[in-house]
This record gives sequence, C-alpha cells and structure tokens, in this order.
Amino acid sequence: QVQLLESGGGLVQPGGSLRLSCAASGPIFNINAMGWYLQAPGKRRELVASITSGGITNYTDSVKGRFTISRDNAKNTIYLQMNSLKPEDTAVYYCKADVKTTVFVRRRGYWGQGTQVTVSS
Repeated sequence: QVQLLESGGGLVQPGGSLRLSCAASGPIFNINAMGWYLQAPGKRRELVASITSGGITNYTDSVKGRFTISRDNAKNTIYLQMNSLKPEDTAVYYCKADVKTTVFVRRRGYWGQGTQVTVSS
C-alpha cells in the first residue's frame, strides 16, 4: 500500500527554522498534487502549502513569505522549508499525496501519520 513517511518535525524557538520531508512509497502509478496540512488541537485540518507535479504552488496566507514547498518528482518527495517560525505555527503537520496506484483505479488522497512541530521559547 501507499505509505507517506514524514520527518523533520521537532521543537524550535520562535524565529527558528525547520525543514519537513515527506517521501511517498508503495504501488504508485503517478502522483499529482502533494501538500502539507496542519491540525492544531481542537481545530480542523487545514492546508499549509501544496504543489502539483508541474511545480505550481499554493500557500495559506499566514505562511506566505516564510514557508517554501518544493518537490522532487524522481523521489516522490516533498519538502517544507519553514523559516521565521512563530508560536502559532505549532501543530501536527500532515503530508498528503493524491495518488493513482494503477491505471484501473481512481486517484485518491493518502495521508501520512503527521509530525509534531512545536514553536516555543
């Protein structure tokens, strides 16, 4: 089955940086969009940044100018460079990939397990 492996989360001071990685593996025919979502306690999961296979990016307003999403299609991997981190960025960050596993099935979304990002002094 498709698996998304996330890494790079942790504890960082305000103003610091982290780099998240997410690698997709398994029965992958192709992947269209991939993205990062966050979910704070008691809140709905929401988009942070996404990127298509062609490199088109989308960011939520609160991270524009601070975060950068990138993609290595050969490795089925995306990254999120997080700079100038703020306490309000604290959340579990989830990787998502829109994957077609074979030519016979519809594309669907797959989620990683999430990685905790904590911004605190």
